[in-house]
Amino acid sequence: MSSSSIPFNFAEWPPSLSPEQQTTLIQKATTRALATGLLYLPPGYPLESPPPQAAIHAPLSLFPAPFSRESFEFAQEIQSLYNVLYSHIAMDTEFLDEIMGAEKGVGRVDDFIGELWKGWKVLRDSNSVPQPLHLGLFRSDYLYHLPPEGEAFLKQVEFNTISVSFGCLSQRIAELHRQAPTLPLHLMLSTSYFNSSPHLKLENLPKNDTIAGLAKGIAAGHAAYVSNGGSPSSKILFVVQAGERNVFDQRWLEYELLEKHSIHSIRQTFEELITSSSVDTSSSSLKITPTDSPNESIEISVVYYRAGYMPHEYPSQEYYSTRFKLESSRAIKCPTIPLQLAGGKKIQEVLGRKGLVERFLPGVPQSQVDRLRKTFMDMWGLDEDSRGAVGDVTSTSTTDSASPSPSAPPPTSSESFGTQRARAEHATLVLKPQREGGGNNVYKSDIPAFLDGLPAHEREAWIAMRLIEVPQGLGGWLIRAGSLDYGGSSDKSRAERAVKAEVVSELGIFGWALFGAGKVQGEEEVGWLVRTKGKDSNEGGVATGFSVLDSVLLV
Repeated sequence: MSSSSIPFNFAEWPPSLSPEQQTTLIQKATTRALATGLLYLPPGYPLESPPPQAAIHAPLSLFPAPFSRESFEFAQEIQSLYNVLYSHIAMDTEFLDEIMGAEKGVGRVDDFIGELWKGWKVLRDSNSVPQPLHLGLFRSDYLYHLPPEGEAFLKQVEFNTISVSFGCLSQRIAELHRQAPTLPLHLMLSTSYFNSSPHLKLENLPKNDTIAGLAKGIAAGHAAYVSNGGSPSSKILFVVQAGERNVFDQRWLEYELLEKHSIHSIRQTFEELITSSSVDTSSSSLKITPTDSPNESIEISVVYYRAGYMPHEYPSQEYYSTRFKLESSRAIKCPTIPLQLAGGKKIQEVLGRKGLVERFLPGVPQSQVDRLRKTFMDMWGLDEDSRGAVGDVTSTSTTDSASPSPSAPPPTSSESFGTQRARAEHATLVLKPQREGGGNNVYKSDIPAFLDGLPAHEREAWIAMRLIEVPQGLGGWLIRAGSLDYGGSSDKSRAERAVKAEVVSELGIFGWALFGAGKVQGEEEVGWLVRTKGKDSNEGGVATGFSVLDSVLLV
């Protein structure tokens, strides 16, 4: 009997191990992670430091996370449609002005979104956007929805359009659980997981080539820039955060661009770019002065943001002005400001309203649109002031999506209907602001008190989302990030770094798109990521310390 025909019980995962087997797997997993670049810089590493002299392995899972084969393949297939959808949203200026702008939309009450939108509008109004092309590296995140009644299906958590992380490390963790041609001492071939489960077969552990795929997207942007008159020797600018611990996830992309595409890169922070960047007044070329070569001027083909998605990264107007300066150049931005705005949670909520997906996907068969809409979860804005404005986005476009939940209260107070509904149904909800990076959401029992303190005028910046009902009883072994505590090197201390817990696993699918002037020039689905967290943790951002990197077991 093949492993694919053997019934899978989520509540019986992971397989049992003896203490000795557990120690062996932990040792093999952590040493392989160190050997293959599944790394972080250690906590407290000085910002003004010499080249790194130490690194620790990233937090990781000992066993891969089970996902339905059908659901996994569906998520891969639908990514191209998502790539196209968000490309068209980013090109619809009128829509973004209405939903995210500082005159009509979210930007009126969210200062960060408002500043970005206002800077973009000034550039538009002064004809200072010389580059029509946008480049997006995307990640669509999902949880497996398994309600007590109804159909089990993948539901989208969010769609990310800026600084999508862990693409490179996700490939490394997949190789750890599966195999890699350059270092075959991986868990599957070296131990067969001690034959602990018939499902742990190579055929159930999919390959993941995210590094090559993401680099291909950036290289496509570079090629487009050069073909339109840019310098063949131009470079990719990585805009990075000071003190970035997740630097190796970025470095693998740099290495791939150099070794497979012969494209050089330069890394700078916003603070450095304040003085090092300039835009040529005649050609609109973006020029950067490297910190190690003050007499050199480097032309930039693609600005790739691994920073710039949180308000604290713009501590003064100088930082916003620097962002707008980069936006005003003919370098291709990944992402542009409109594409960053398109990734807002409010956009995700509004897409659930009847007919809006179809607006951005003209010519796409309704059956395909319905498949995409099936990944939507019930969402609404806290500022919605009527039952008709609060949509049930779990229905397809053939159903009236404006029908409210039966438990929604009648509009009897001065609060908006959306806020009243969030109070009444808080036990099944999460509230989300227009932020990336983790640690920003409000969950369940914390919601009523949060709403008590939220000024009415700020509600427009928040959306309520029905919590996805994940499989119950699923377990995992979570290995904490490495440590430089050399006193804890015994087998006992290694075992204590592994925690067996009931877990939730989130699947992310990567894609890229190059688009502009109303057309998508190229797009692809390029790989996947799994992050697993303890079930009592509400957030899922690996870099924020709430979860571990994982890979897929197809069941």
